[in-house]
Amino acid sequence: MNIDKLEIDQFTKRVSGMHRRLTDLYQNLSTNPVIPDVLPQTLIELGSTSEIVNVAVQELYQQNEELLLTRNLLEIERQRYQDLFEFAPDAYLVTDMLGIIKEANHTAGTLLNVSQQSMLGKPIINFVALEDRQNFRGYLSQLAESKKPKELVLHLHKRNDELFDAAITVGVIRNELRQPIGLRWLVRNISDRNQVELALLDHDSDVTQNKLWHKCSKGDFLPLKPGMIWYICEGYVKLNTLYESGEEVIIGLAGSGMVFGSNLTSLQAYQATALSDVKLVSIHLAEIAASPTLSHILLPKINQRLWQTESFLLIAGRRRVQDRFEQLLLLLKQEIGQSVLEGTRLNIRLTHEELASACCTTRVTITRLMGKLQQQGKIGLDSNHHIILKDTAEFSTQESAKASTVGGSADLGFWRSEVKRADKFAF
Repeated sequence: MNIDKLEIDQFTKRVSGMHRRLTDLYQNLSTNPVIPDVLPQTLIELGSTSEIVNVAVQELYQQNEELLLTRNLLEIERQRYQDLFEFAPDAYLVTDMLGIIKEANHTAGTLLNVSQQSMLGKPIINFVALEDRQNFRGYLSQLAESKKPKELVLHLHKRNDELFDAAITVGVIRNELRQPIGLRWLVRNISDRNQVELALLDHDSDVTQNKLWHKCSKGDFLPLKPGMIWYICEGYVKLNTLYESGEEVIIGLAGSGMVFGSNLTSLQAYQATALSDVKLVSIHLAEIAASPTLSHILLPKINQRLWQTESFLLIAGRRRVQDRFEQLLLLLKQEIGQSVLEGTRLNIRLTHEELASACCTTRVTITRLMGKLQQQGKIGLDSNHHIILKDTAEFSTQESAKASTVGGSADLGFWRSEVKRADKFAF
């Protein structure tokens, strides 16, 4: 039986009415004779009320036991959540909107190498590395307007000034009027995770895992789609653009472990050609944005493409053709070179015309310079016409009055003889 408020009110009125009639009855017993119907009626009401009181008392006893049980369960639940807060694997802190620490769990004290009590009343910014504090203040001032938890990564320091990388998630505490009254902080030490991610840079299994491989043959043009980049698993790809005159200019060479795509350039005329049989996987930019690990892996590779592009620009900016060609050979040595007994062998066979486009000169000039460097013993050719840069060779990059250009005073007969051999030397 459950007694609701309406029943209690009705019972209270009945008891009050009965009490008044009993009072009147006792007061009138000495002066007025007892009305025959009043006493039995009063006794009946008294008995009925007594029964209701007895039931109510039993109900109150039952409700009291239920309240005691509920209180015990609440206490157990409160203690459980307190233990979860105190001994959670991550550090939890509660601050006011200014970042003053009001609560901190046991893990937070262990993480920052301070006692829990000594943290209370301290600004959380005290544990932020000096170089990150300015950004952190700006971040803190924006939290009141945030409608969902915010995340950031910064450097924190322990009491012994040891720094570590921390991933922090912050949620706003609001009252019943939806006004911000405090902040909840979840802090994780990600230094170990960063070390693992850095180790992943040595192998790229996450890049190709569960992805479909695309295979292209030498000479194939590779499709360049917006919102997607290519990652080369095997082989070499030539990246080039076209002048308005239709002349081709090589602007990059991408080998195994490198990336390329239309999103990595602002050139309107941009194409990629397989210089050998190639295996690739496509990666969408949305995947990179959603995966910190993938971003860490690909960022150095994108930087590598940027470095190579700047190297090609530096080559094109040299005044002497011979300097441009020699610098190109040194760049190719670094990018596609393989150590052999005689020196460093270039793994890709580029035609004289392709070498000329990379040096902003003509095929005839490249043919002449090739012959000159061979005569000087600086380069050689293997049986498959791959260029070999001799280890003992020293390439000059100093400008001199004896510039070797198309309009120079080179021997025309030598030119003609070399031009006839040009088609044989496809490197």
